[in-house]
Amino acid sequence: MSPKELLYLEDALGHEQFLKSQCQEAVQQLQDADLKNCAQQMLDKHQQIFNQFYQLV
Repeated sequence: MSPKELLYLEDALGHEQFLKSQCQEAVQQLQDADLKNCAQQMLDKHQQIFNQFYQLV
């Protein structure tokens, strides 16, 4: 893996980490069950994407 590709992956991991934290915050704060479920699904998806990127490093 080239240094440029590694930097891309590090950047992508950082973005996914940020998105996960935003979704987690939404899950904790939302009162509406449907919205909370949607935010949880997004959190799960971003965790999955994070894990896929992490496996590439």
